[in-house]
Amino acid sequence: MDPYLVDWLNLLARWVHVVAGIAWIGSSFYFIWLDNHLQTPSVRREGADPISGELWAVHGGSFYRSQKYSPAPGRLPETLHWFKWEAYWTWFSGMFLLALIYWWGAEIFLVDPEVARLAPSTAVLISAAFLAGGWFAYDLLCRLPTRDNDLAFGVLLLAFVSILAWGLCQLFSGRAAYILFGAVLGTIMVGNVFFVIIPKQRELVAAVERGEVPDATAAIRAKHRSVHNTWLTLPVLFAMTSHHFAMTYGHKYNWVILIAVSLAGALIRVYFVGRQKGNGSLPAAIAALLLLLGVAALIAPQRTVASDRETVTLGQVRTIVEHRCTVCHSSEPTFAAFPAPPGGVVLDTDTQIVAEARRIHQQTVITRVMPIANVTGMSEEERTALDRWYRQNADPS
Repeated sequence: MDPYLVDWLNLLARWVHVVAGIAWIGSSFYFIWLDNHLQTPSVRREGADPISGELWAVHGGSFYRSQKYSPAPGRLPETLHWFKWEAYWTWFSGMFLLALIYWWGAEIFLVDPEVARLAPSTAVLISAAFLAGGWFAYDLLCRLPTRDNDLAFGVLLLAFVSILAWGLCQLFSGRAAYILFGAVLGTIMVGNVFFVIIPKQRELVAAVERGEVPDATAAIRAKHRSVHNTWLTLPVLFAMTSHHFAMTYGHKYNWVILIAVSLAGALIRVYFVGRQKGNGSLPAAIAALLLLLGVAALIAPQRTVASDRETVTLGQVRTIVEHRCTVCHSSEPTFAAFPAPPGGVVLDTDTQIVAEARRIHQQTVITRVMPIANVTGMSEEERTALDRWYRQNADPS
């Protein structure tokens, strides 16, 4: 496929993915917030439908009144709004991006021979199996007796996602492992919507239309899955933006970092939901902060004293960059996958190399994520030379 066409497909699909994701997460956060801020109606009308809570709000120059019926109104309105397509389009566009970038370009973005020597087709099949298997494993957890105990279920869910993070990081490149982790969690979230939340809501609607009292169990199950989606939201958002931060996915303990940051994200969400309920969730926020500080300490670059015995010149560095880096990072890349230099980084001249010294050192020596999948075969001696040159000439410490 023409790289220029791939770039346009990437741009448009990513745009749709971000917009749909904002709509889905925004509506999800809003309804969680709304449910936690409902107040008992001040006036009850005799014979009126049972209203368990209401909320008044002002926005955009107008007043709004939201009411929650429990278990349901006696009669449904002609127009009933459903919230599902935001979730579906987020998943559709995300899967398209996954296929376009990580499956179509599996030999570059998905497979890392230094992690596991997988054939591209094998890697694609395994990653697809993770997506489907992740949903079935999670759904099985939701059918255990612990499903009604938030703490017990939370522990099981943490164990599950920890195994998932470890397994992905043992098979795929760090960047791909993080994206696949987010894709599995995203698939679980949209699976909750498609297989549980919407069907349970249809049961409620059907019961009201028949003039029956809705089964409270259906509402409880839908609510549980909605809460699970809330816990998973921030970990998914981190995973989906992680490709900007090689210091995380490029670390030798990338799976530990992924688990810790994901747990921190879930705890942050627990804090905000608890704050809305007014039940004191500050310990969750403190635990999240400590986790993030621990990760920052873990991945901090180790400072070493530059060696004066073997001086590395800019000319030597230029030779390494020309052979290993400029196939992509040039004003006219020769690597077919990139019609333009990734990230806008161009290393054609000495001035450009010196200007990007910190980034070159970070990506090739500290995180070792470049060259991507080491497609140009950068050797350990070359990485050592880049390290010495940076520390002798450019390291501010």
